Formats: sequence, C-alpha cells, structure tokens
Amino acid sequence: MYFSKLFVPTLREVPAEAEVISHQLLVKAGFIRKSSTGVYTYLPLAQKVLHKITAIVREEMDKAGGQEIIMPVIQPAELWLESGRWDVYGKELFRLKDRNERDFCLGPTHEEVITDLVRANVNSYRQLPLMLYQIQNKYRDERRPRFGLMRGREFIMKDLYSFDRDEEGLNISYKKMYDVYTKVFKRCGLDFRPVLADAGAIGGNSTHEFMVMAESGEAQIVYCPDCDYAANVEIAKCIPEENKQESAKNIEKVKTPQKRSIEEVSEFLNLPAKKFIKTLFYQADEEVIAILVRGDRTINEIKLQRLHPANIMEMASAESVKNVSGCIPGFVGPVGLKNIKIYADEEIKTIVNAVCGANEENYHIKNVQPGRDFEVFAYGDLRLIEEGELCPRCHSKLKSARGIEVGQVFKLGTKYSKALEAKYIDENGKENLMVMGCYGIGISRTVAAAVEQNHDKDGIIWPMSIAPYQVIVTPVKVKDEIIWSKAFKIYQALEEKGVEVILDDRDERAGVKFKDADLIGIPIRVTLGKKYIEENVIEVKLRSEKEVQIINKDDIISHIMDILDKERDNIKQYC
Repeated sequence: MYFSKLFVPTLREVPAEAEVISHQLLVKAGFIRKSSTGVYTYLPLAQKVLHKITAIVREEMDKAGGQEIIMPVIQPAELWLESGRWDVYGKELFRLKDRNERDFCLGPTHEEVITDLVRANVNSYRQLPLMLYQIQNKYRDERRPRFGLMRGREFIMKDLYSFDRDEEGLNISYKKMYDVYTKVFKRCGLDFRPVLADAGAIGGNSTHEFMVMAESGEAQIVYCPDCDYAANVEIAKCIPEENKQESAKNIEKVKTPQKRSIEEVSEFLNLPAKKFIKTLFYQADEEVIAILVRGDRTINEIKLQRLHPANIMEMASAESVKNVSGCIPGFVGPVGLKNIKIYADEEIKTIVNAVCGANEENYHIKNVQPGRDFEVFAYGDLRLIEEGELCPRCHSKLKSARGIEVGQVFKLGTKYSKALEAKYIDENGKENLMVMGCYGIGISRTVAAAVEQNHDKDGIIWPMSIAPYQVIVTPVKVKDEIIWSKAFKIYQALEEKGVEVILDDRDERAGVKFKDADLIGIPIRVTLGKKYIEENVIEVKLRSEKEVQIINKDDIISHIMDILDKERDNIKQYC
C-alpha cells in the first residue's frame, strides 16, 4: 500500500473529551472518528487491527470446538420477559417498538436468543456438548460513555455459549475456554491477568475476568505475589481484622457540634477511624436497609447486593434517612433504629467501645457494643478490600493494580435453561435441564487496551501480531531515483513474501514521515537516505526499541524476514 493512497486522517490536536491515551492516540493517528457519543466509525487502519484480533479469536474458538453463527441484533421482548431480565436489566438496555407496537431491544448480549435457538433444535444428549459463538456489534446505553472504545454504546464482541449435560461437563467447557482466552490474549501480545469477578447482570455462580494491566484501567484488582490468587476488588474476599480486646464501657452520648464526617468526629474525639461504626442507608427496591462498616472501611455494593438481592440498590435519599432514623445524615447510627433490617460487615461483630451517630443532630454515642446496644439482622463480608490486606488463600500481603477488562467467562448453570425450559433427553429417557456457560471477548475494547499498554510519547507501539501493517519502507527523498528505485524493490520483495508493507511515497520531509510512522505504530521502519547513497547501508528501526540497526543493502530482506520469523516463533508457543 502506498502511503499517499491510505485514508489516514491524522490530527495535530485531539478532542478535549479524549481523557485516556488510547482514545487520544486512536483519534490522532486516524484510526477512529466519533459518530455520536459512545459510537465510532472504524477507519481502515483500525479495521485491519480488528481483522487481526478477530482472526486470532476465530482460529482459537474453532480449534476448541466452537461453531460460528450470527444471531439477530434486534431481540424480541418476549424472550427477555421469559428469562426475567426485561424489567431488571436496567436503563442500559436499548428498547424500541416496531410499527405494530411490539417491544424489542438491541442486543447487549445473547443469552436469551441462543437458549431459544438451542431449546428448539437440540433435544438429545447425543447433541451435547455444544459450543456456538458469534462476532458482532453489541449495544448498551451506557450512563456515561467515555474513554473512546473502552466504554462505548456500540462495540464489537465475541460471545460463545456452551451447552452441557451436567456440571461436570460445564467445568470442562469452562476450563477449555479459560485456557483458550489465555492463548488469545498472549497471541495478541498483551500483558494480562485472569481474576475472580462478579457476574453482574449476566448471572451465574462462577466467573473470571481477563484484565489487561494498565494504569488507566477502570477496574482495580488485588493479587497475591506468593500464590495465584487474583480478584477484582468488587468480589475479593476480605479477612476480618481482629479488633483489639478491651473491657466494655457504659454507653455515653457526647455532643459533636457540626461534626458530620468520620474524619471530623475522629479528630474532635481524638479517636482513630477504626473505632467508629459508619452507618449507611440503601434503598433496596421498596425497602430501606441500614449497612454498618468500620469507620476506616468502604462499603462494597456488589457484596451488599449478594447478601440482600434487589433489582434496585442505591443510596437512600436524605428524606428517607430522616424518616427511618429521625435524624439528618451525618449523625445517624444503629442504636435505637426500629423496623429496619441492619446488615453489618464481619468486622463490626467484634468491635468494642465503638462510636456511632446518636440519631440526634450534633450528637454521637461512645462505647457502643453490637448485641448489647443494637441487633444486627445479618453479618457478611460487605467491604472493599485494600492493598496490604491478607490473601484469603495463603495470607501473604496482597498487592493492587489497575486493569482493563477485555474478556470474561461465566458458569451460568441452569439460570437461563430453567427460565426458558431448554431441556434434553438423556440415555435413560429422562428429561434434564441443559447446563450453560457463556464467554465474551471485547474485540474493540482489546484494540484500546493494546494501545493503553503499548505506547510512548510519539504514538502507538502495536504488537506485531495485531499491527495494521508490519513494515513501512521510507525513502527520505522520493525524487532521488537511486533511493526510490531501491525502496520500491524492497517494497515489492516484501509484498511477494506476504509481508504487510507500506511504501511512504509522499514528497515530505523525513521528520514528517518518521513522525507519522511512529504515531500510527508500524512495528518495523526501513529508511533509505544519505547512508544508502554513501555507504550502501539501510537503517532498520523497530518501533519498540530506541536503537537504529544499520544493515547492508543486500541483506535487508533476509534481515526483515528474520525479525518476522522470530516473532512468529514466539507466537507459535501459544497456538
């Protein structure tokens, strides 16, 4: 491909809304353009990267026994009503009506459609196990689309669904996909980590996320340096810290004028935050509940939702808090609360002589004791884990990192097969529910994640396996016949060997050409300039390295092919 023929509308400046580096660079380098908020057009270079990633995904899915299909984007509401998700999925579901006023949605995922397909066409144990997948656009009406391709309203996803006879079969399918995902992301040249995660709106009883490690990642994870434990902080198990043993004192009400926050009251009473009980109120569907965590801890709403399932779980309004406690927020506490369920983190169980709100403005209570001064409806692990806490497996100190979720695997069990009655007949003529799993990879998000992990001040540094082109041949002076002739021969020779190569035929300054090549991230740059004329040598620069290699003109093709062969050999170990 001649550079002059490429549609690569690079920019000097990037939109102010582009907060993260992948968004900035993909726009600046001419890979994507915004159509509307959270919706993007993929330009030719981006399309080539997408093709590379989907080819890797498709190859690995097929080798694992997956069969590719394509399902409709527009899904009938009847299926979602049947599964019970039409009313509970939330505002992220794009809903629409046809001319006959029938309800539909744009598919954010395809559990209902695939289960409906299989229940109508699979009825015997002989047809199981079965793995079907697709690669297509998905739609979610994100409350706050941001970060370019990392959180959009339209995105490209691979979703595979497994159907097995029993849990044992599901475990085999799950492990198979877990291993396949590991291969896919290694082949894409990414530094990633599988972590335990929350199933969210998809459901199921076991799930792992595949996180590409990057400081810009929205997700925070903890991991153990001494064992293989890793988890999203949303689900990471907390080991309760033992509270210091001391004699219980009598309860005492103290005046705390205009001191509302834990920090303010802690300073005023000269007591550490860990001696406080933080009381929070949540609206759980039609019910208001109270949640207690230690003053220095942060509540984990995902864990709360597991302990007290509700379709809607959000912080209660100030008015609701006052109706329940008789006091404005800032001075509320569990002592004296009536007709309300009180949930507490496990650390509250052993707290002694704690401080909490008195349910009276400008007052708090000292020396509060759970069980003696208030009753808890249920205890559970309800807080966010923090770096430095103990690993739940080996008790080493955990470390934290940020990551970008690019894939997730779920054990659905019979959640959908039961709701939609997807059954099979076993060898004894008995009817059984199929046991399901689902497995997603964010194809377009993987593009962004690769940029977040592979860039420098000059632009993108694509891993070779997913780069839009492998080589760019740059004649410094295209009007110099000797330089141009050799550059063209190199270009032709590489094309004949199946290398994806660009010939920069533009009559531009060398600095402009180098800057563009670095910005779009081509892995190998071959430069013919003054040294070729004077010394018969050619410069080879790897985008990922600072040093320039000086290669004899007669060895240039074999040298480039050696680089590419070495890269292929590195990838083969994952195939």
